[in-house]
Order: sequence, then structure tokens, then C-alpha cells
Amino acid sequence: MPSVSDTYIENRQRVQPTHTNNYASAHGGNVVKWMDEIGAMSAMRAAGETCVTAKINGLDFKRPVPQGDTCVIESYVYAVGRTSLRTRIRAYRESPRTGERELTTESYFVFVAVDAEGTPTPVPELAITGDRCRELRDEALAAEPEEDR
Repeated sequence: MPSVSDTYIENRQRVQPTHTNNYASAHGGNVVKWMDEIGAMSAMRAAGETCVTAKINGLDFKRPVPQGDTCVIESYVYAVGRTSLRTRIRAYRESPRTGERELTTESYFVFVAVDAEGTPTPVPELAITGDRCRELRDEALAAEPEEDR
């Protein structure tokens, strides 16, 4: 049985000119793509199966990620249903020189585990082992949009 901590992934993407909009910051579509890819990896760690995006809830862009900075994506599964996995995903702007971070984008994605034929398939329970797991889960549940609870 996987734990919340087992699903935690943090990935970095340096924002290059080909990733930007007319304002020299990461194009929102690229940020969403990076979030979706890392979120799916977290979901697959929990499910042990291929996972597809079922829902993106409350995608909030708080500030831009300038060209030359690093976009850090943090993702983890904090709750599961029969075939679904609720995943908290946040993006940060990070200075490559200092490591200074600032939250730029956050959302909750729901993924569904599917088998080789694309049919939804059951996922294992999610273990809450230790303080870190409990902290991540509780933090996600407290900030989760009410309609998803």
C-alpha cells in the first residue's frame, strides 16, 4: 500500500524563450502541461497503473514565472476513491541563483487509473504513515475546494 509520501514528486523546468508568452514569462498552457505531467506521475505511483486526467479544479495563476527562472512543480496524492486519485499540485517560481521561491500557481487534479484497454481500474488504499504523510494530507484537505470534499 503506497503512502502519501511515496507519491510526492518535485520537478524543475527552466523557463526558456520557447516556453514564454509575449510578456517574457511562462505561458500558462506550459505551466498547466507541466503540472498535469507531474501530477500524473504522482497518481501512477499511488495506483501502480496508468492514470489519466479526469478533472482540474480551481486553477489559480497568482503571479508569472519569468523567462530564465525555474518553474518548480510539487505534486502528491492525498486521497483516493475506488478508481480516482485526488492530487494537490503547486507551481513555484524559483531563482536559479539563490533558490528563492514564490508560489505562482496551484490546483487540485483528479486522475483515474485505467487498465490496458482504458477502462477504470481500482486503486489501492493510501497509507498515512508518519508525520509528513499526515501533514501533507491535512494541508491538502484543508485547502481543497469544498465541492471536491
